[in-house]
Amino acid sequence: MKQIKLKGKDIFNGTQFLGSENVLIADQTGLILDIVPTAKAGDDVQEVDGILCPGFINTHCHLELSHMKGVIPEHTGLPAFLTQVMQSRNLAANNPLVIDKAEQSMWEEGISAVGDICNTTDTLVKKQQDRMYYHSFIECMGVADAAASQRYEYSIGVLNSFREISGPFNQCSIVPHAPYSVSRSLFHLLAATPNNTPVTIHNQETAAENELYQEKTGAFIDFYHHFKMDASAFQPSQTNSLEAYLPFFQQQKIILVHNTFTSEADVKFAQQQPELLYWCLCPNANLYIENRLPDIPMLRKLNCNITLGTDSLASNHQLSIWEEISTVRRHFPEIPLEEVLQWATSNGAKALGIQDNYGTFKVGTRPGIVLINQHSKRII
Repeated sequence: MKQIKLKGKDIFNGTQFLGSENVLIADQTGLILDIVPTAKAGDDVQEVDGILCPGFINTHCHLELSHMKGVIPEHTGLPAFLTQVMQSRNLAANNPLVIDKAEQSMWEEGISAVGDICNTTDTLVKKQQDRMYYHSFIECMGVADAAASQRYEYSIGVLNSFREISGPFNQCSIVPHAPYSVSRSLFHLLAATPNNTPVTIHNQETAAENELYQEKTGAFIDFYHHFKMDASAFQPSQTNSLEAYLPFFQQQKIILVHNTFTSEADVKFAQQQPELLYWCLCPNANLYIENRLPDIPMLRKLNCNITLGTDSLASNHQLSIWEEISTVRRHFPEIPLEEVLQWATSNGAKALGIQDNYGTFKVGTRPGIVLINQHSKRII
């Protein structure tokens, strides 16, 4: 099979830049064969204008909400945003062509693997095509303790549908939606699910979440009343939400998503627990909904394992990890590009448990090859 030899302005191998005097060698299927000095690469080296990088890992997406692009205005705050999602998500049929278009945009932008939130089987047919790697996180929610078993069994039914396509390009697990939408009984059921990894959860995306757990007041009480949800059994922990729910999960891998209102004290508490934690940032969605970013300098200072996600087209203008990288660097120019690229590649692969095949230019892997200049695009 013909070899493809690529030389760019630099090569990022998933952890570090290797310098411009190196050549990446792959076969036509994208299998990484070697990285060698230019002097040893031989003939037929293609020079490209940009940085060569492994395919990006999108650790948090809602592909099934792609039909909601532009439906909800920006800066509503999370409780109002959720209200509109719940009222609008079923008004229009989730046309498979819309899902196709959203996935195509991720593919073209250089995304190779996705941690995708699912409440339905709307994306099942797309994922059977094995074009990209998907870990489908089957989301479970319900604030009434009395309905926990019923909610859990419904989500297990969805999970079983995705288990039928499990294989090299598809894995799945059942996960809680968010601290404000999962009862104590439902947390117990989810945490006890065997062979269920990784877990992910929307964490501290709004100040109202911590207020709910501290005092049982605030915007989520109005949210429950609006939808006639029975949250009478909820007892405030008088702590922030993270401290209240994280102990349910023992020695599990957990991807905490958003973390927009996570404090240094929250992180230090989490780091004392036995879970293996990854902190997924979706900066463009955070700005879209709450017009605020997480305390990224604090997360870096405390050596958190950071990954990147896009969230959904209901809360973002595009599904592009490069745009998330660009937003981080625009607001925090002191963070080296090398570090943020690691969040977007090898860290994300480790979070999804696919580091043997994705996120790095190791010999024998097939991570996808992305060219980065002012934008990003998949070239293999």
